[in-house]
Amino acid sequence: MATVRYFVTDVDEAVAFYSRQLDFTVQQQFGPNMAILRQGDLTLWLAGANASASRPMSDGRKPEPGGWNRFVLEVADLAATVTRLKAAGVRFRNDIVSGPGGQQILAEDPFGNVVELFQPA
Repeated sequence: MATVRYFVTDVDEAVAFYSRQLDFTVQQQFGPNMAILRQGDLTLWLAGANASASRPMSDGRKPEPGGWNRFVLEVADLAATVTRLKAAGVRFRNDIVSGPGGQQILAEDPFGNVVELFQPA
């Protein structure tokens, strides 16, 4: 089992995205500050602007959404998944890429956090 934390600016919107678009189940939500979701062996912590993890570091840097680090969700039919998500307005950073291990594409949640969708070869 793995736990990943993503920073978001609106916990309710993030919960809606991950539960409706990517089939996560909400385990707990602490108002607008934090939510814990789960899909299989992956636990996703969504930290809002007032979560303790969102406080500035001692050097002044502030955790924020976005970047290139990501978790990977395996899907059975990548093309169909992409079609469904695009119809729902989900943004993608690229087109489907094929490699020796399979196909992948990078989707973004509403805050710019990346989720890689992967279909094994």
